[in-house]
Amino acid sequence: MEEGARSLVFRLLKRLFGKIAKEVLAKIEALSLEELEALALALLEFCAIADWEGWLQGQARREISRAEKVYNARA
Repeated sequence: MEEGARSLVFRLLKRLFGKIAKEVLAKIEALSLEELEALALALLEFCAIADWEGWLQGQARREISRAEKVYNARA
């Protein structure tokens, strides 16, 4: 299922923006199924590849926040 979601995201990005940089593809490879699904929905609102970069930065901030909450709950 994860590979199908990843393939869909790759196709959507290519259709929206043409050729995709290798570093972008590598970052997509590292996404979880949950993140791929969120990205697929977010792609509907992207107008430029910069939107992808902003989404990815926001994703990283959410992961850090989630990790901090788990850590604090255990402390």
